[in-house]
Parts: sequence; C-alpha cells; structure tokens
Amino acid sequence: MNAEHAPDMFDDLATAHRILVNEKVLDAFGHVSLRDPAHPDRFWLASAKPPNLIGKDDLLSFGLSGEPVEKTDLPLYSERYIHSAIYAARPDVGAICHHHAPAIMPFCMTARPLAAVSQTGAFLGRATPLWDSADEFGDTRLLVDTPEQAASLARSLGAGSLVLMRGHGATVAGSSVREVVFKAVYACRDADALKEAAMLGVVTPLSMGEIEKGRAVAAAAVDRCWKYWQARLGVTAV
Repeated sequence: MNAEHAPDMFDDLATAHRILVNEKVLDAFGHVSLRDPAHPDRFWLASAKPPNLIGKDDLLSFGLSGEPVEKTDLPLYSERYIHSAIYAARPDVGAICHHHAPAIMPFCMTARPLAAVSQTGAFLGRATPLWDSADEFGDTRLLVDTPEQAASLARSLGAGSLVLMRGHGATVAGSSVREVVFKAVYACRDADALKEAAMLGVVTPLSMGEIEKGRAVAAAAVDRCWKYWQARLGVTAV
C-alpha cells in the first residue's frame, strides 16, 4: 500500500468481508479480492484468516500467477488461483468473491438451474453455469488449488457474473468491490426466493428482455445497498 493507491479502496476491501459475513454469504471460509487499479496485472487479497477479522494490514499484493508480489511468511489461501485466473481472463473484472453461502449450495448439488427471478437478480441471467471439477480433473478435494483448475473455472464463468461449483460454492465477478458485494448478496437472495417459490408452484423466471434491461447493476443501487450494509455493521456510511 502506497501513495498511488486510494486509501478507501483498502477500507472497502476489508469492509466487504465483514459485510458478507453479516449478510450470511461468508462464514469462516471465503474471500474477496480487488484488482490493483495502478497495476492491472496485480490484485489484493488478504492472508488466510477468518473474513470477519480481516483488516487493511492483512492485505497482500499478488501477481496473475497467483503468487505474492513480495515474499511473505503469512498463510495464504489455497484457492487464490481462482482470483488470478479470472483476472487474467477478464480485463473487465475489478473484484471477485468466492463463497460457500448456504443459500446457493443446493444449486451446486442438483440439476436445478439458478436463474434470475427478481429485479435485483437480473444479472444472473436465465441460468448460471455449474462447473464440475470432476469433468477435467477427476476426484479432487473440491478445492480449486491449482492454476489449471482455476483456468478451467474461469472458462466456465465466461463473460458472466457468477459460476456455481459442484459440491463447493460459487465465485462472483464484478467491476468493483462494492458491486461484487451487491451481486454476491443478491444472488443468494434470488436463490432463497427461487427455492421458496418452487414449493408453492411453477416459478416464472425473468424473460430475456427483462434480463437484458435489468442486467446492468445501477451504481446508485450499489451505493444505497453499501450504505445500508455498513449501517447494519454499525459503521458510518461513506
């Protein structure tokens, strides 16, 4: 961290972890990263620790190989390659969240697609891709802990916002930390709504026209939600 970085970008990255824990997206596991705006071939990710304990001093700079820019003895997330592979494949992505939220796990274990069913979930489209590590790598620990697995996951994500991971969780991509938090939370909200609606009858997903008109997440909506979530943490909104 130095003068070429806006100090609030690190505040946002640390706050994102606490918001996502509070909103039941992250628990002891999961992580959020930020592409370095001054060095697009690098990203910031915390050392491996519980998300609600992450502060600015825990953030480390990584290259697109998935390795730290500077040598460190701090423990690292084994799945940091998820972030490096997606940043390498998607120049438009500015932030990434990987999580195992209970809301989306049923869609990681069944053939039922996670589709947009509400206005705030339009970015999901008609069906989110489901990546299965066994297709290319056979039996694994269900951790994306090699560059090869991460590159395969990035291909499955494609140009979308979210990819499900069979038996594992989800990875979310956004243009900024605040947007990726919005998408992570509201994907879980749509997942919950879809499960509950399916118990009542046939679910009507958004049409392709509705998805195209609502897919772009409005900056004002992201800002409003961020302030709301900060207030729920007891943090002064900025």
